[in-house]
Amino acid sequence: MKKKVTAPLRPSWDEYFLEMAGLVAKRSTCLRRSVGAVLVKEKRILATGYNGAPSGLKHCFEIGCMRQKLKVPSGERHELCRALHAEQNALIQSSLYGISVKGATLYSTTQPCVICAKMLINAGIAEIVITQGYPDKMAMDFLKEAKIKVRKI
Repeated sequence: MKKKVTAPLRPSWDEYFLEMAGLVAKRSTCLRRSVGAVLVKEKRILATGYNGAPSGLKHCFEIGCMRQKLKVPSGERHELCRALHAEQNALIQSSLYGISVKGATLYSTTQPCVICAKMLINAGIAEIVITQGYPDKMAMDFLKEAKIKVRKI
């Protein structure tokens, strides 16, 4: 008699890519929030990004956080941040290597801010899957107007 083989427990594609975004977030150098982003198309990873200072510049954990010092609330005064956001870094990485992200899905540990939302709209991102929100209603309004589906898991 043949022994019945039980299929291993496998994460769904959404779970898989969100777990990858969580792993990418561990590279973050931000003192306030660790964010990871993964750009995916046809179940293939195109690029990843995490929030941190531009390449070659000192990281916030080395010199401190201006936003923390000034007590800037989350979701406000993005221009005072030394770091690039995870979504921005993922888009930049895909651009550096000539990878089109048109029609791709962004998996992120956090909802994009309005600046990232505008970039994602212009990059042709089709869908965004997040694990947590962010206090930026304008970003969600823009994504809705652009007909980009946002799912929170």
